[in-house]
Amino acid sequence: MSRPALIGDIGGTNARFALVTPGAFEPQHILSLPCADYPGLVEAVRDYLARVEHAGEQAPREACLAFACPVHSDRIQMTNNHWDVAKSEVQAALDLTLFKTLNDFTAQALGVPHVDDRELVSIKPGHADSHAARLVIGPGTGLGVAGLVPGRQAWIPLPAEGGHVTFAPTDEREQNLLRYFRNRYGRVSVERILCGQGLADLYAAHCSLKGATPRYSSPAEVTAAANQGDAVATDTVKRFLKVLGDVCGDAALTLGARGGVYLCGGIMPRLIDWVPRSRFGEAFADKGRMNAYNAEIPVRVVTAPWTGLLGAAEALHNPEVD
Repeated sequence: MSRPALIGDIGGTNARFALVTPGAFEPQHILSLPCADYPGLVEAVRDYLARVEHAGEQAPREACLAFACPVHSDRIQMTNNHWDVAKSEVQAALDLTLFKTLNDFTAQALGVPHVDDRELVSIKPGHADSHAARLVIGPGTGLGVAGLVPGRQAWIPLPAEGGHVTFAPTDEREQNLLRYFRNRYGRVSVERILCGQGLADLYAAHCSLKGATPRYSSPAEVTAAANQGDAVATDTVKRFLKVLGDVCGDAALTLGARGGVYLCGGIMPRLIDWVPRSRFGEAFADKGRMNAYNAEIPVRVVTAPWTGLLGAAEALHNPEVD
């Protein structure tokens, strides 16, 4: 029997590991381990393999791990924890014949084609061209943006930094919001608004514009207050989704994402019920002469909990991923 391969999604706080059998994509034996409990990656992997009884002679010889930081050089220095990973040293220490690494959002993108339809929630109808590019975008700690292009043999990921494009207001309210954010940050990228901290900052900006005293400081508190009918929090959530619609529509035009738009990350599943009450769909399609083009593109929210692991499994033997 062939040995399973190791896949993982390494964040600032937790390292999620799983095993996958050859030719399959479904993660098995998923465990999430706190990074702070281990001096480094090798120790965490060895503990995981011992826990799932795949150490020693049963240990995987192939691995693909996604990291929440740049991975282009041999040394990977995690942004939000103490791990300092030398890829060549890890491969030798774990006796791997194949070791691939990729950025965590690239893994999210590669995982999307393998997500079950039951874990995709449509928030804007349309027609997806199966032979066209897909846009994968995700407001979370930041704003991740990536593309997927169907190749002859496999999906080709297009890593991008689209979260750092300049925020472009489209009405008077957003002109005022831009001034607020510019006074605080200088240049204002879309990521300044479309992320967890951005939602909290957007609430503070609305309070400032309305002359109200802020009562909430975290994105979870703002969302909960909106669900309970707080007027300023409600305006904040609706504006967040309207700006997200603008940005998704612009990115879909730039990429030519007639294969559809997929929203990943932890924020959007909590806001699905707000989408029909917001201007998301209107903003997505409101592109002047290209209105009809964008109106045909479907948008779905990915609710699958392990999309990054699915992407790591895809990348393992994907010839388009080094």
